[in-house]
Amino acid sequence: MQQSIRIGTRDSKLALWQANTVKALLEKNGATTELVPVKSEGDLDLVTPLYAMGVQGVFTKTLDAYLLSNKIDIAVHSLKDVPTQLAQGIAQASVLPRASYKDIFVPHPVKNDVHAHSKIATGSVRRKAQWLNRYPGSEIDNLRGNVQTRLQKLSDSDWDGAIFAAAGLERIGIRPEMAIDLDWMLPAPAQGAVMVACRAGEQDLLSLCDLFNDEETQLCVKIERDFLKTLMGGCSTPISALAVVEDGQIVFKGNILSLDGKDKIEIEQQHSLSSAENLGVELANELLKNGADRIVASIRNLGA
Repeated sequence: MQQSIRIGTRDSKLALWQANTVKALLEKNGATTELVPVKSEGDLDLVTPLYAMGVQGVFTKTLDAYLLSNKIDIAVHSLKDVPTQLAQGIAQASVLPRASYKDIFVPHPVKNDVHAHSKIATGSVRRKAQWLNRYPGSEIDNLRGNVQTRLQKLSDSDWDGAIFAAAGLERIGIRPEMAIDLDWMLPAPAQGAVMVACRAGEQDLLSLCDLFNDEETQLCVKIERDFLKTLMGGCSTPISALAVVEDGQIVFKGNILSLDGKDKIEIEQQHSLSSAENLGVELANELLKNGADRIVASIRNLGA
């Protein structure tokens, strides 16, 4: 293995926190490292809604290119941003223990009635669809940018509030005190998990990163991402999934919604760990048989 491992990361405060966490784990295991911050397409365009950018991997493909051109040795990603099909030549090397998977509602800092959610902001079609399903009278505005930018946009706006991933705000210590856990909202597949990727076949790096791989998180996010992949969902499809291990069982909840939130098909099941290998695929196929295929087709027909 070469002397210094070059760690590729987006240059946001949250991404650098994640990369520095991996850096510390590598150095704990005897490696010498350096960070290589880069800007992704998703970081450069802060106006276009994610669903309209028309591509999976909008936050990861720049780092993929850096990996494949040998400009970096590993890349650190929020796993929910990673396409379910990794680029050819790139392998998953490690998954860190999962932080909170929850979404949270952050009210506008000077608005006291947190129940008056008539106008809220989010850049996620998944969050938008679930919110409209529960609060059909709401108006949803697009919100893009890193977490600090989004909090500032909320403060400067006339919105009642905005939706964030709890893990993103909590990791860098900026979760507002008035934030509310949305326990009813199912997360994006792999939300709260961090993945380390490297070039396929680099066994020394794969073995080194495997030393801090969290097997339970790896299993749960695999089920969720298999569910997403089988439903043929991407960033433009409101698909949610959560797998957790409880008392030696996999407890799974998943759903798919129409873009306007009016149509919702969900599944909730419990399975033994021994049946977990293809569980995400099986659960998605069951959902497709129960009408999810109709929602997928309608979204495709809209050109989303």
